[in-house]
Amino acid sequence: MKKIGIMTTGGDCSGLNTAIHRIIQGARQRKWQVWGILDGTDGLYVNPPAVIRLDDMMLPIENARLAGSFLHNGRADALNFETAAETGRIASFNKRLHKSLQELALDALILIGGNGSLSLAWANRGTYRDVQLICIPKTIDMDMPLTERTIGFDTAVQQLTQFCDQLLLTARSHHRWFVVQAMGRDCGYLALHAGIASGASAILMPEIRFNIDDLVKRISDADTDYGIIMVSEGITLRGHSGRPADMISRKLNAAGITNRTAFPEHIQRAGDTTASDRILATRFADCALNAIENGETYVMTALECGDVHTVGLSDFVASGECISDPHIPELLTSNAYITPDEPLLSVARDMGIYIGEIK
Repeated sequence: MKKIGIMTTGGDCSGLNTAIHRIIQGARQRKWQVWGILDGTDGLYVNPPAVIRLDDMMLPIENARLAGSFLHNGRADALNFETAAETGRIASFNKRLHKSLQELALDALILIGGNGSLSLAWANRGTYRDVQLICIPKTIDMDMPLTERTIGFDTAVQQLTQFCDQLLLTARSHHRWFVVQAMGRDCGYLALHAGIASGASAILMPEIRFNIDDLVKRISDADTDYGIIMVSEGITLRGHSGRPADMISRKLNAAGITNRTAFPEHIQRAGDTTASDRILATRFADCALNAIENGETYVMTALECGDVHTVGLSDFVASGECISDPHIPELLTSNAYITPDEPLLSVARDMGIYIGEIK
């Protein structure tokens, strides 16, 4: 009988509990034991390791739709890769994680994480040398190479769209514009998708240069006096500082355009998991379990052209745009961004949405 572990790391999102539940289901069909590691690497660092036995009674199906992670994603005050690197304890930190995995005697570990978590796993792959390491990509930012979708993205788009839907009602009542700041870090996919879904008049993304005067003129000349201006949190405006939405709002105010800012913040990470995210989580869970059966390790599940398969973590790191992690400078994280050939850019432009200067 195989003994497998599940660990969720990084930021939370909807779909994590669905993935955990489906792994439990699939493992039961194979008569495998499933153990959940609590609080990500925090649970491996403590002695003894913080784990719980997982079964359908522990995580019933009616709770699998909920956002967040049943296993938790880590504590702010705990030692992790970031704080271990800052304090020169990364070697001893990895040694403790490896020892915990040996004590748990796991045959395989399924790590559900974003690009930072997966990049860390590859950079510190020696820690997982005694188990099969299978990774499942999740993030609301959709900034991961080699997969067309990540768990949590679709639900985040839905949450942000619904937020804008409600704002539009008060915007119309008061003849005002709302500058909505979306999450996404340095990637504009969330802003782009939710902006198109909600009928935004402008969408500003980190990947596309924009002219603030052109934006102001577009809003001034619009046929309506209310609407949504979607701003990704990763944009910058030369000569200005502060939150991106506030910077844009000040420019609109200076031009006499009535507006308010709105920050949906962590509701983008919440909400009942959409059907498409549940299906993706189920497909990724099935792929991960099959990978364990096939003896694979250091791989990630991926969606490509409708097909779900595994790709090597080495390929994942090599395929993205590698940049230094802001908290661990020596760590290179693999990132994906909106490319000029993204079909939705042409759609937005054809719909009259201001998106900046597409080359």
